[in-house]
Amino acid sequence: MTTTPRPTECNGLQGTCTLVGAGPGDPELLTLRAVRAIEAATVLLVDDLVSEAIVALAPRRARVVRVGKRGGCQSTPQAFIEKLMLMAVQEGETVVRLKGGDPFIFGRGGEEAEHLRAAGIAVEVVNGITAGLAGPTALGIPLTHRDHAHGVLLVTGHTKPGDPGPDWRQLAATAHAARLTLVIYMGMAGAAQIQRELLTGLHASTPVAIIQHASGSGQRHAITTLDQLADTIQCEGLGSPSVIVVGDVVQGASAMADNVPAALRHAG
Repeated sequence: MTTTPRPTECNGLQGTCTLVGAGPGDPELLTLRAVRAIEAATVLLVDDLVSEAIVALAPRRARVVRVGKRGGCQSTPQAFIEKLMLMAVQEGETVVRLKGGDPFIFGRGGEEAEHLRAAGIAVEVVNGITAGLAGPTALGIPLTHRDHAHGVLLVTGHTKPGDPGPDWRQLAATAHAARLTLVIYMGMAGAAQIQRELLTGLHASTPVAIIQHASGSGQRHAITTLDQLADTIQCEGLGSPSVIVVGDVVQGASAMADNVPAALRHAG
């Protein structure tokens, strides 16, 4: 009886694919499992936000393919990335899809895993530290706190065409009623609208942190209040990639220093 080769086999070879979270940029924040996967790779498909120090962990023989995806910039189509992954695995390669942050938090890792599994390819996922955690931590901001926040919501400010996106008014009401921290990814372009909508349910004086290039050598941040969010972004010249943290936990920032508004400096 003849058998049909599995989709992952080509000329007797069987490839593998691992989605690896590269974290926010600092190589020391990688997990040991992530390092081992990178060191074993023969093909790496690398996002724009992955630092060169992390890519340098790959073997010299490994083929590095840049498949950057950045909002507002020319990007590699998602369908093409998925095609490259599939082809490389079918050619017997040890493929690592190296993604900034965590593959399953606004990294399209779910889409890529679904595509590969539909082709009969087993996918391993290695978590990374997401910017929504690394950024606040770098400033000493806890996302949850018994006195200030009973939970945290991770929300995207950027959706695919045709998707209306989050209901910011409802999120504001929920965050206020349940005492939740909001962590907003990819929200810089729509910050003015997000601010207006959140102000329908949150106080104007709600503390806000904007953190650009979380944990990287170029990290910048500003601490403000919700009613000053858009103005602060403009005045400070902050841009993407950034996360916006909204909630009373921002009062605990250890790096506020001189740019803390007086109203927050003495908040308790």
